[in-house]
Amino acid sequence: MKKPQHMLMCGVSMLTLCSTASAQTDDAPLTSVTVTGSRVIRNGDSNPSPTTVMSSDDLLTAKPGSTLADALNTLPVFAGSRGSASNPTTAGSAAGGSGSANQLNLRNIGATRTLVLMDGKRIPPTLYNGAVDVDLIPQQFVERVDVVTGGVSAVYGSDAMTGVVNYIIDHKFNGIKADASYGVSQLGDANKSNASVAWGAKVGTGLHLEAGLEYRKEDGIDRRSDRDWLNQVGVTGAGTAANPYILQTNLRQKAFPFGGLITSGALSGQTFKSNGVLSPFVAGTPTGTAAIEVGGDGGYWDSGLLAQLEARQLFGRADYELSNDIHAYAQISGNLKTNTSFAETNQLNNVSLRRTNAFLPGDYAALIPASQPTFGFSKFMSDVPRLTADSDSKQWVFTTGVEGKSRGIKWDVDYVYGRAKLSTAMANVINRQKLSAALDAVNSGGKTVCNVTVTNPGLADDCVPLNVFGPNAASAQAIDYVTDTVRFDSTTVMNDISGQIAGSPFDSWAGPVNAALSADWRDMSFNSHSSSRPTDLVNCTGLSLNCTAGATRTEYVFGESPQGVSQRVWEVAGELDVPLSKRLNANGAARYTSYNTSGNYVTWKVGMDWSVTDTLRIRATRSRDIRAPTLYDLFAPISQVQVRPTDLLTGTSPTVPQIDESNPKLTAEIGNTMTLGAVWKPLPKLSFAADAYRIKISDAITTVSGSTAAFQQACYQSGGTSPYCALQVRPNGYADKSAANAVTAWVNRSVNISEIETFGLDLEGNYSARLFDRPMSLRVLTAWQPHVYYRQPGLATVDQGGVAFGAGGMASTPAVRVSGYFRFRPMNDVTVDISQRWRSAMKLSGDPTEVWANNHMRSFATTGVNFAYKLDLGMGDAQVYFNIENLFDAEPPVGAFSGNGTRAGLRDGFALADDPRGRYFSIGIRSLF
Repeated sequence: MKKPQHMLMCGVSMLTLCSTASAQTDDAPLTSVTVTGSRVIRNGDSNPSPTTVMSSDDLLTAKPGSTLADALNTLPVFAGSRGSASNPTTAGSAAGGSGSANQLNLRNIGATRTLVLMDGKRIPPTLYNGAVDVDLIPQQFVERVDVVTGGVSAVYGSDAMTGVVNYIIDHKFNGIKADASYGVSQLGDANKSNASVAWGAKVGTGLHLEAGLEYRKEDGIDRRSDRDWLNQVGVTGAGTAANPYILQTNLRQKAFPFGGLITSGALSGQTFKSNGVLSPFVAGTPTGTAAIEVGGDGGYWDSGLLAQLEARQLFGRADYELSNDIHAYAQISGNLKTNTSFAETNQLNNVSLRRTNAFLPGDYAALIPASQPTFGFSKFMSDVPRLTADSDSKQWVFTTGVEGKSRGIKWDVDYVYGRAKLSTAMANVINRQKLSAALDAVNSGGKTVCNVTVTNPGLADDCVPLNVFGPNAASAQAIDYVTDTVRFDSTTVMNDISGQIAGSPFDSWAGPVNAALSADWRDMSFNSHSSSRPTDLVNCTGLSLNCTAGATRTEYVFGESPQGVSQRVWEVAGELDVPLSKRLNANGAARYTSYNTSGNYVTWKVGMDWSVTDTLRIRATRSRDIRAPTLYDLFAPISQVQVRPTDLLTGTSPTVPQIDESNPKLTAEIGNTMTLGAVWKPLPKLSFAADAYRIKISDAITTVSGSTAAFQQACYQSGGTSPYCALQVRPNGYADKSAANAVTAWVNRSVNISEIETFGLDLEGNYSARLFDRPMSLRVLTAWQPHVYYRQPGLATVDQGGVAFGAGGMASTPAVRVSGYFRFRPMNDVTVDISQRWRSAMKLSGDPTEVWANNHMRSFATTGVNFAYKLDLGMGDAQVYFNIENLFDAEPPVGAFSGNGTRAGLRDGFALADDPRGRYFSIGIRSLF
């Protein structure tokens, strides 16, 4: 089945123009669509909500060899979407546990506030934070993608606060189509290969079958040092007038060289630059952060840049006509994905070693007096592999239902079952109990052994002593002994039964009134398990050095969710579309929603569409929307990781646990959205659209982090009375500013205390004509979003509009985002597509209380070009393409988040959505039989 080659990404308000563009082929033009965002409006020209309809063929032509999600994210309305280049925490909630999951995010208000649908039906969460990995969608069968930018909770339910992304599946595909591609960066890395095949056929008189398989493999970029412009970037300073934040490069961790540093005693200040050989430690240039220097012998982070990925996507569908007016269907979609990401390098932080340590050369041991039985030692453990997260995701969605129509009334009943299991194995995690034993190496019987095997035989006889005196002194056996693989898995299950009926019950003076009634019952469950729990503590029996009773056994700890955690919701909704005149339509919807976990809510929406003239339309909506807390928000197990942010009270940077907590008392967020737009078509082949919006979310669910500078300062300025003081643990209150009172733990907690507000304007222009008597088309889309306000009690308002970094993994929101697309067909079988993306300059931080030496990050632009040649294979058609992304090899400007403290160079380095790969080449072939 051939599809029309419409002009790139036709907007619903531009369908006439799109039809003109499609005249480049012999296929019939698209004249109307079933509109996403409404259950009653059948013609896109009368939809009051700003809606964009995009052909999957055109999306993949603009970005071949990539996913539909990658192509969608070139649209300016998306900001903050996550993928393999998102700088996620290793297994943190910002990534939902999967570092290469594709999460769509409209206007950077949060992926869980963007509802993802498939054929108008809710896709179950696939990540443990409640977000959807849209790689679950069967890409080969997607006919188009509809994007609604505006609140539509009254139509679809919770989560549709900033809009809806609806993937429409081609249910009538007949034939075979295949796609294969390969891509590689100019530097020879980030290799990407993809192969897919889709089949559809009518069997007998009433049965239609579809099946497809897609395989994708991405090698990623394993180290940030593979890009020379990404040179250990970080922010130093305290953010005060006396010590402002400064963005710097070539940063090093003071006192943590790769070979190890003696930090106390007679040999203090000596480092092992080579195995077993001491030399003086060369300090770098001091910075405003005590733990960070520029240059010198200190170690540095070198985490992964792009996650590795291997995925298999499966799809099958059967449609059967029970009669002329009734048909049944069953559909299954699966996404089997594994990804690998590399994060922290382990550290030894001032551990105690004996002067008689068996690995310490005798010449050096003789220089340490007997009165000093132990000495301090710190090291960046580059000989131990970096923390590596291997995430295995198995996502399945099964849908079945019956649809029918009679006398102008349409109805359907559907059942959706979704199951997503995410299993993460975190390798190379230090086991503190084993490390304590392995560091205490002694000579016994002519062999180097662990002291505990001599003093307490039978207690840890498998202990392998660890040599730390040099950059790569440790043996593979010792590394294997002191490191564990921590395993964490979570399973989310959804059962959803829904039904609706729609039609025209009567006519008004201006035409038929369309109405719809719908009902939905949904049950969600969540459970998790971990091999490293908060109750798994070290046992210090037989261990006399570097063992703290009561400490967790490993630095990475994941709790287990309570048994039987579930969420049930039932909803009823109605919608009306009423013509008030031949040129004016009014639309309204209301929904009642009842959650057993978070209460009862009413959402609503009203809208109007007015054709002022034949060339000018005005549209407007006003809605009240909700986002209910997810099961992860409510009942996530307590997790714990080691962090090293700066304690602003004492000026120290201790290595302490960060404890993540959920909150079962959370209630739903309330959103209020207004949109007002105009569509002007002065010429048949020229059109413009402008849509303004304002979104205000109250009771927003926000994770407050004790280590964030703003929360710290609010606590200290209150003298310890602020509720934010509960987010940190320290021994002596808040008057003592000495190092002895350094923080011992930070707490992260989700609360309903935030208000989020944003507004902006979306602009769109479309033009089609002939150039040198050959068809061409041009489209330019612009998003202007100057402010994203986050308001919390007791804190200064933070504005993330036009800002690159923020707390909690917050992504960049350029104030102006522009995407342009030009298509030209110089010959019948040759098509050239040129794309241009540009974002405005940004601030590094939107916190007004922070003082920066230069709070600026320059603008960034990239150009892409695609050449496609059509082949006639006799039995069908094929298209060979060659694509270059980032044609001029533009390097993203560097930047970093101030809250990353002493972890300079670990993450950040560039703004999310700035492609770090450099110039990238792809070649492929698509065929249709």
